[in-house]
Amino acid sequence: MVLHRITRKTETAEALAVVTGLGTEDSSMKKRAYVGKALGDTEYLLEQWGWWRMDGMGVPRYVSPLHALMRDNTNCVGGVKSYVIVDDLALVVDSAVARLTRRNQQMGDFIWLYFGAKWPALRVGRQFDVSEAKARELIKTGVAWIDCALEEFRAAA
Repeated sequence: MVLHRITRKTETAEALAVVTGLGTEDSSMKKRAYVGKALGDTEYLLEQWGWWRMDGMGVPRYVSPLHALMRDNTNCVGGVKSYVIVDDLALVVDSAVARLTRRNQQMGDFIWLYFGAKWPALRVGRQFDVSEAKARELIKTGVAWIDCALEEFRAAA
């Protein structure tokens, strides 16, 4: 890759980020991207499960008729979030994470905190007194385990 002459300090950082594939922000603040990665589809599914879990989707609760009427007829910013995961699939993923946690407590906790609680890998590592690299390794291993656990559902579909 040929780099043109760079004059400003910020342009240098941005060019270095493009060449190395790293962002200019802190490693704990990197945006999660799954396209073109091994097991990226499973990571994306776990990410969707985490948003589903954090927002309480699938949890039955009472909504008064008056509240539903106001909610449906009022223009407001935000509203109901749309997910790429349906409740049935989210429950299957939830079950797979629970089985992983029962089989290997630490790996299950890493998956739960990283995808379910949206903690960055650095924070997960600090919680368990391991490095960020080791935390990412255990997260990837947990993703692979869940991918295998979900394979029977893919075969059935």
